Amino acid sequence: MRVQPSDSKLTGLFLDMLAAEQGAGPNTLDAYRRDLTDFSEFLGRVGHSFADAETQILRDYLADLDSRGFKSTSVARRLSAMRHLYRFLLNERIRTEDPAAILSGPKRGRGLPKVLSIAHVDRMLSRAKELSEAEDASPSKRLRALRLYCLLEVLYATGLRVSELVALPRSAAKRDARMIVVRGKGNKERLVPLNEASRQAMADYLAATEAAKADKKNSVAASKWLFPSFGESGHLTRQHFARDLKELAVASGLQARLVSPHVLRHAFASHLLHNGADLRIVQTLLGHTDISTTQIYTHVVEERLKSLVRDLHPLAEK
Repeated sequence: MRVQPSDSKLTGLFLDMLAAEQGAGPNTLDAYRRDLTDFSEFLGRVGHSFADAETQILRDYLADLDSRGFKSTSVARRLSAMRHLYRFLLNERIRTEDPAAILSGPKRGRGLPKVLSIAHVDRMLSRAKELSEAEDASPSKRLRALRLYCLLEVLYATGLRVSELVALPRSAAKRDARMIVVRGKGNKERLVPLNEASRQAMADYLAATEAAKADKKNSVAASKWLFPSFGESGHLTRQHFARDLKELAVASGLQARLVSPHVLRHAFASHLLHNGADLRIVQTLLGHTDISTTQIYTHVVEERLKSLVRDLHPLAEK
């Protein structure tokens, strides 16, 4: 009788495939690992494993998620993880059938992304600039303020994912750089333009880090990263930037819960579309492989078209 690999072994093989064949990044791999570990623990409690679970057992797991209060979006994500896993097991001939193939996920409407107004973004940029120019700040505090201002300017100018932003190389801050090369999901590269404000913020921040080299204790100044850190990754973490951004939001008179790096990415896309940018161009700038992902912003385009007809059509009511 053939002994089937354990769930943990199969999870490892599956994640190796995602990394090698699909270029999945650390965050994607961690999300799959968490979801499949929870699924495996449920199967263990009912005396099953990945290798022998049938469709009804998978339905029981989805019902268990619902009883634990999981939102429909989270249940749908777990179902997606199971579907990917069982397609992999089928291809590897570990399973002879796919028990997840006929499962249907929870119905869910695609919510509109949270978006800050242009005035709100301007307020945050102004406050960040004030903090970076404070004359009474210590050198280390001024450097952190310049870093935050640079991060904010670059994020709003480019719409980068936060993982792409914090991992920018030091070479991205070249004085004559009009474009930066960004390595996104699936290890795919794309060119993203920089505006004058973001280039200046990067130049000012880089000059401050160069000045910090005079302090021999500051070894991060020689890092290959634009936003270095003493942590394991070698660069600023997503979580650290998110905390700094929320503190800036409060200092700008905004509610912290309304502000995050991803919300600013949404603001970048929505404000571009509102001002007439083409949806395909925004798709390219955001690094979306599929246009359907970018179409969450179509409400912005629709509102703009309505206003154009209302304001410019010769028969529109005045």
